[in-house]
Amino acid sequence: MTASYPATRMRRTRATAWSRALHRENVLTPADLVWPLFVTGGQGVEEPVASLPGVSRWSLDGIAARAKEAVALGIPCIALFPNTAADRRSDDGKEALNADNLMCRAIKAIRDACGNDIGVLTDVALDPYTSHGQDGLLDRDGYVVNDETVAVLVDQAVNQAQAGADIVAPSDMMDGRVRAIRMALEMAGQHNVQIMSYAAKYASAFYGPFRDAVGSGGLLKGDKKSYQMDPANGDEALREVALDIAEGADSVMVKPGLPYLDVVRRVKERFDVPVFAYQVSGEYAMIEAAAAAGAGDREALVMETLMAFKRAGCAGVLTYHAPLAARLLGA
Repeated sequence: MTASYPATRMRRTRATAWSRALHRENVLTPADLVWPLFVTGGQGVEEPVASLPGVSRWSLDGIAARAKEAVALGIPCIALFPNTAADRRSDDGKEALNADNLMCRAIKAIRDACGNDIGVLTDVALDPYTSHGQDGLLDRDGYVVNDETVAVLVDQAVNQAQAGADIVAPSDMMDGRVRAIRMALEMAGQHNVQIMSYAAKYASAFYGPFRDAVGSGGLLKGDKKSYQMDPANGDEALREVALDIAEGADSVMVKPGLPYLDVVRRVKERFDVPVFAYQVSGEYAMIEAAAAAGAGDREALVMETLMAFKRAGCAGVLTYHAPLAARLLGA
């Protein structure tokens, strides 16, 4: 580049709103958003999550209403996470395989309310169903075993697909689970059910409010570092993504979001596959806390962070701010 001032004035194209719009490199729309929702039992229930201001657990009627709201806002997909009652939790997480569990009933409630006007993404992992809060089965030493866990995850994914899920999203980080799930979906005739793999999910400090929301936070003993990724590693994330693509993932996810934008960019540049990020509960809570403390404008903080995901290369973002962002984008 040989241009110099004043032949080139970089501020020329920034001088007016129309010019800034004309030269904008990335555009955010409601179609880039996935809205995570928490499901609980009962009827007419809304349970605010204390550590996630503005976020609630909803009974099935509330979930159906939120799905209708998403359709009206132009949000193309919602993601479901169940808060399983304590008496339905067990060491082996067998409630995950119940065709009438909370997740499957929520899927059906959304279908009854919205038909196929919205996509339904479901979480494939055992932590909402286990009495110990881990994402898989434990051996006698408390270690999360891989292959035995994968066998249960396969049945869980098929159960959700048969209930009407459009995308199953294994968030467990077990080795080989994407291939096993893909083969099982094919054998079950669920050829069009997508797999969005949590391919680079880090052992993060940002998950606390989520665990409160699904009821596993107080149950968890130890940590998840034997299967979730070390935050120090970036090259390893590329290996994880490569394996999941080869095994049949239609899209991949990096989780958390903002602390790992470098990983998002590297994955986008390396692989020809849609990349998503999850702006996780801790990220959401920090924005809400900052806005409440007067440290920044809430709407501006939300929109700037979401644009950062698009700029890094995301095809879409899972965010609890989805309805707010969609309203701002539609204004």
